[in-house]
Amino acid sequence: MTASNARWLRRVDRGRRPIYLGVLHALEAAISEGELQAGQQLPPQRALAAKLGVDLTTITRAYAAARARGLVEGTVGRGTFVAGGAGEDEAGLVDLSMNLPPPPLGLALDRLLKDAARQVVERADPAVLMAYHPAGGSLAQRAAGAAWLAPCAGHVETERVLVAPGAQAALAALLRLLAEPGETVLTEPLTYPGLRAAAAHLGVRLAPCPVDGEGMIPDELARLCAESRPKAVYLVPTHQNPTAGTMGSVRRAEVARVCAAAGVPIIEDDAYGRLPASPLPGFAALTPHNVWRLETLAKTLTPGLRIAFVVAPDDGAARRLALALRATSLMPSPLCAAIATAWIGDGVAEKLLAGVRTETAARQALARAILPAARGEPEAIHLWLDLPARWPAERVRDAAQARGLSLVGAEAFAVTPDAPPGLRLSLGGTARRARLEEALRSLAALLAEEPAGRLVV
Repeated sequence: MTASNARWLRRVDRGRRPIYLGVLHALEAAISEGELQAGQQLPPQRALAAKLGVDLTTITRAYAAARARGLVEGTVGRGTFVAGGAGEDEAGLVDLSMNLPPPPLGLALDRLLKDAARQVVERADPAVLMAYHPAGGSLAQRAAGAAWLAPCAGHVETERVLVAPGAQAALAALLRLLAEPGETVLTEPLTYPGLRAAAAHLGVRLAPCPVDGEGMIPDELARLCAESRPKAVYLVPTHQNPTAGTMGSVRRAEVARVCAAAGVPIIEDDAYGRLPASPLPGFAALTPHNVWRLETLAKTLTPGLRIAFVVAPDDGAARRLALALRATSLMPSPLCAAIATAWIGDGVAEKLLAGVRTETAARQALARAILPAARGEPEAIHLWLDLPARWPAERVRDAAQARGLSLVGAEAFAVTPDAPPGLRLSLGGTARRARLEEALRSLAALLAEEPAGRLVV
């Protein structure tokens, strides 16, 4: 038992009876006042019982009560962890609409962030850190990006890697670089809303390619490449946003061959590519000369860093994109880029990713038990749920909002007006797993009703 995870025990009122309530209230107060942070590990039950001089069943009962209140979460073989600050998201809507990685189980993200920021500031010359930096990142930052990209992209030369202030900035720069106003980019019928927004702003036309369960159909893609002569093909091959499906290795190779034969570059937005423990090779590893790979840290670590990496097809393409990034966003935040570089270099990023994976798996299991009709990969941070014909998306959102739920429907992702009715359910937007369970059960109960409110029998 370490001092950091046992300091809160001084709060235990030993005169309170039953004593398990004294332990429970001490734990609750420590969490609500910030002494215990989300993700922090609590002492093992036997060690805590010995420390307090009580029997094991007392501590077991206290931990069970804390778990029932959503204060802590336990994983067999790993221990018990603080789930989140009391009242963290109780006041407003439970957000199932914003796609965020869940809090990494077993790690206190805020503490890691504070430690990294302090180390960066202590090691760097503040005048240099706070000055203007090269568009596309420093050599050290690009090298860190190449290391982070390697599990999906394979070996990437540092000169081909650029650092951008988030995926949206990189995507806007790529569209500006590859397509003129009025020209076409092919995408899935349901696609990332950020692409829609950037394309609309730049006057670039998005056209849908027919898909099946694995994504774009190669024959249809070849036909559209010949007919519409697109300037690029945009893909989210892993945990597609919003449908959560993944394109298999054979399909990836087929799509890569079609685009290479047609001379159409691929924008591979692999925001979720590192979430699987055994990730599939990305398009950048299949046909590197024809692929712009985009990978953000927002969906695997934390969105607040606003750091994304881009792999260009070659050195010259990287220089052109660096100019485009400089014209639109100047440079990534030096402090955020330095933190990301430090985390990748010292292994903290991989530990965070492992914690996100573990928590994601637990939330996926929870969601599938409550909403078995939802579709998605077991390691994805979101699911897709087809809506019953009797439940128009707008009415579902209104009814859900009345129940305290924030949802996003197919229209936010649709390239054309004829989108199939459905919802993307994001599993990481709420810090506490117990709160997520409550929200999912509320949605399941809602969808079991008729729109007028009569239960289906």
